[in-house]
Amino acid sequence: MLAVDLGGETIRALNGSMVAYEGQMSFKRQGMTGGEGLRGALKRRIAGEGMTLMEISGQGTVYLASEATEVTLVQLTGDTLFVESESLLALDGNLQTGVQFVGLRGMGTGQGLATTKVDGHGTVAILSDGPAIALEVTPHTPLCVDPHAYVCHHGQLQQDVVTDVNWRTVIGQGSGESVQFRYQGHGLVYVQPAERGGILEV
Repeated sequence: MLAVDLGGETIRALNGSMVAYEGQMSFKRQGMTGGEGLRGALKRRIAGEGMTLMEISGQGTVYLASEATEVTLVQLTGDTLFVESESLLALDGNLQTGVQFVGLRGMGTGQGLATTKVDGHGTVAILSDGPAIALEVTPHTPLCVDPHAYVCHHGQLQQDVVTDVNWRTVIGQGSGESVQFRYQGHGLVYVQPAERGGILEV
């Protein structure tokens, strides 16, 4: 559970994630555009990257949660966080959200055509199945991640999809790890100690 102390500020949070609050709070569901404008809303609709947020403002403490999943805070200092929309719980009101198209490489991993990006200075609360683990990527240590364990990443990172398809995969004797995300550059990748939706085979 995430406890947010508000002194007149506004945050955005996953619609329906409020479980309790103390003090005076107001909740406003964001309209069709979700704070991203009409163009942003259309990009989300086309990409199938769904996300419904509400604005919370007031004086006091609001408690947020989603299906008893773990919450991790990520600090942004002017950089961009790329995160699956299903893993986004809340963010500071001054942060900007948008859609980043990842193309067919996302379709091949079951992650869809696009992902959500968050830009600016502030805090983002992400959700994970079990405690999220931040793994550092450096130019000398690239990182490969199972797409079903991926939560988000930020920094100066290049993301590619690596496939390891051979005759064992074709006849059903593969390891179940035939598709991975590979990150190169410098930054952090957050993973969870569980896989969504089971094992992906190609």
